[in-house]
Amino acid sequence: MRVHNPFTMGLLGGLGVIVAIGIGQAVTNLATILTYVGAALFLALGIDPAVRWLELRKVRRPVAILIVLAAVLLVFAGIVGAIVPLIVAQVATLVEQVPTLIASIEDNSFVEDIRRNFPLLDVDLVLREITNFFSDPANVSQIGGGVLQTGIAIGTGTFGAVIILILTLYFVASLGSIKRSLYQLVPASKRERFADLTEQISEAVGNYVVGQATLASINGVLSLILLTLILRVPYAPLLAVIAFLCSLVPLVGTLTGSTLIVLVTVVTSLEEPWKWITAIVYYVIYMQIEAYIFTPRIMTRAVSIPGVLVVIAALVGGTLLGVLGALIAIPVAASILLIVRQVLIPRQNEL
Repeated sequence: MRVHNPFTMGLLGGLGVIVAIGIGQAVTNLATILTYVGAALFLALGIDPAVRWLELRKVRRPVAILIVLAAVLLVFAGIVGAIVPLIVAQVATLVEQVPTLIASIEDNSFVEDIRRNFPLLDVDLVLREITNFFSDPANVSQIGGGVLQTGIAIGTGTFGAVIILILTLYFVASLGSIKRSLYQLVPASKRERFADLTEQISEAVGNYVVGQATLASINGVLSLILLTLILRVPYAPLLAVIAFLCSLVPLVGTLTGSTLIVLVTVVTSLEEPWKWITAIVYYVIYMQIEAYIFTPRIMTRAVSIPGVLVVIAALVGGTLLGVLGALIAIPVAASILLIVRQVLIPRQNEL
């Protein structure tokens, strides 16, 4: 239908703009929920290869799903069980050590330790700046607000993790029926091709998750061995969990986790500099081995994507969606590249 009346055209255009704005606001309001759903679906696709592996071993799919879900729940419970008791114990220890710390600051023994271990640091200037900072009531108020916001963020993150875990369990259990329902929406003439492409994308995402989890597990186990058996630093299990979780994020995850671990090692081993020097040397060497040996061998089998696209995808995903975006950016880029290779390029060749 053609509209020639300018007023009618303007009215329809205005209504279209209003509808577009309404859709944008709805998406914005549902951003958190959509993030949870996307993360859960991403994890479900990552768990599915384990289910299919069990099916190849003559395990019925319902039983395979139960086994994999039980393993996921055990891993989740193990991580929580490793972190929570340590945090509670260390907070209690910190509260007990506050009087001793204050006394050491008052008699300058703490300051002398820092001055002895870091001779190039102007300790007096640092202490003066710290005193001036805390003398300003506005700064103290900002710190209090920041602590409150941090507590709220931790609570929100915990709630989100539980929701994602529940959604993941549902998606894993019903992934086959979801795919079949999706295929029914495609015209019959194109259904087979669409199903084949979807299965390839699902397999690429699943292989990527398995590969990234493998890299994170290697880092976590090696960090636990280093921190527990060699350096014997406090909080070793917690630091190993941090190394594992950070390594799940591509490109910058290992560097971030290694930096945090080295900083904790420095703070807890001021009188034993060989410990944090060893930690620095180890993580520098490990990051090179991971970048040039582990990652190419593991990820080449998982997703076939050029290195430059890996960097660009991770940067774009991290900018748009933060940590979650960095996690899903590489498999999304691999999926787009797969569609381009198998759909767009063949169509262009037919023209």
